[in-house]
Amino acid sequence: MREKIVLIGAGSAMFTRGLLADILLRKWDAELALVDIDPAALAVAEGLARKMVAARKAEIRVTASTDRREALQGATAVICTIGVGGRRAWEQDVFVPRRYGVYQPVGDSVMTGGASRALRMIPAMVDIARDVIELCPDAVFFNYGNPMSAVCRGVRKATGAPMIGLCHGVFHVAGQLAVTLGVDPARLGYTAVGMNHLTWFVALREAGRDLMPALRRVARAKLDAIQPDQVGRRFAEDGSAQRGNPFEAIGDPFAWQLTEAFGAFPAVMDRHITEFFPYLFAKEGSYYGKTLGVDAYSFEGTIAFGDELFAQMSELALSKDPLPSDYFDHIVGEHEQVTEIIECIRRDEPRVFSANVPNEGQIPNLPEGAIVECPCLITSAGVRPLLQEPMPHGPAATLASRFEWVELVVEAALEGSRGKFMQALFLDGCLPSIELAGKLADELLHVQAAYLPQFRAE
Repeated sequence: MREKIVLIGAGSAMFTRGLLADILLRKWDAELALVDIDPAALAVAEGLARKMVAARKAEIRVTASTDRREALQGATAVICTIGVGGRRAWEQDVFVPRRYGVYQPVGDSVMTGGASRALRMIPAMVDIARDVIELCPDAVFFNYGNPMSAVCRGVRKATGAPMIGLCHGVFHVAGQLAVTLGVDPARLGYTAVGMNHLTWFVALREAGRDLMPALRRVARAKLDAIQPDQVGRRFAEDGSAQRGNPFEAIGDPFAWQLTEAFGAFPAVMDRHITEFFPYLFAKEGSYYGKTLGVDAYSFEGTIAFGDELFAQMSELALSKDPLPSDYFDHIVGEHEQVTEIIECIRRDEPRVFSANVPNEGQIPNLPEGAIVECPCLITSAGVRPLLQEPMPHGPAATLASRFEWVELVVEAALEGSRGKFMQALFLDGCLPSIELAGKLADELLHVQAAYLPQFRAE
């Protein structure tokens, strides 16, 4: 079968080059159709893709278009990596709430930043899904865009399209845990369930041996390295974080504290998981002596890195020079699973992957229909979530209200409801009053108005 892979949001050139590198490595007979509404970004993606194909002397056909409906004709796989408004809109999701004392290191999944981003992303993804249903209903349909849970839930709720959400987080954290435990990553078995960016490793094993006790011992050893009196002085009397706190030395201290407290490990480390506990960290960004998004997981640094990387890729893509000889040695990205999943489907080679799909009872004590990140068996029949034991009550409790928050955000995005957006901002617990939540909602709606045509006066 000749694949026609349509990549919507190809202007995210980092992902584009990683995906194409995987395709080249597997020597697929394929067409890669690049789609982006920004002609300049599309030109960069196309230029880079053509150089990569030429460097490997591959037979892959590369096309580029700003018209996704044209590109979707005959697609066998559709991959979405869009970010409505790009990095400039993303900045506002984080910088505007900072003026209200709300700090985030990422701002793309939950809290104020995640809610604001969802308002832009969900309607755009719903439109794409409707085109996929009309023009290539048999194509496998993947989403990498955040906020993952809200986007996939919104698309499923509005269209019924069988979108599969993918993220590299669980895969990467599993590798890190294997190294921590001294286990060959290829031999590590695990069960990770939850919501994207707060997915709990509730089981770890090697050749039938339970590794969770060993992981809890690691957590205890890391925390034991901190003197008890230092732990007690984690925050100053006024509630602000003290600088120079020894928790910083162990790396991702909150993840290890949660591991000891709940007996399970939270992915994907402190940069993301702190945003699921805004009552601890978001107010003024207090994080073990530093400030989230400022000198701990700098948000400005993330944006600057993205801008710099795109500038470098633009120069390379649009120049007349060939690719450096070692170019393919340095490619990384969030593309790892998707080509492997497509191969499993085409070859009917069953494998288990972590994916974001509706909860149809596979995690008994999480809400029915909610988008959960969980193990799924991939075969030629598609994606089949694997039945799990109920989550331990502690980890499940960290997610219970968050799934309802996602539902509220989805309704705000689909209905253009300022009131439901305000409710979502208030329920995070970062703001001292409903009035202030309403003021922040209005300011975010104003600065993002160009990307929010669904909003109107209620």
